[in-house]
Amino acid sequence: MAKEMRAQGLRRGDRVEWNFGRGKAVGVIKRKLTEPTVIGRQRVAASPDDPRYLVRTDSGKEAAKRAEALRKVSG
Repeated sequence: MAKEMRAQGLRRGDRVEWNFGRGKAVGVIKRKLTEPTVIGRQRVAASPDDPRYLVRTDSGKEAAKRAEALRKVSG
């Protein structure tokens, strides 16, 4: 239930962060992915039951992340 509530709070344009290696990455949500797709050379197994969020980092790279991996940040 907490996963669903957290996912419902994420929208396009939200600024988010997530753990990346030994630090944190920061970016903006571009869209919600609900079907399998390819980001860069990485296959993303998104589905309506297990969506991912396409995030563009501050450095311009794209990543697909699950809602539970993302945290909203201000700014």
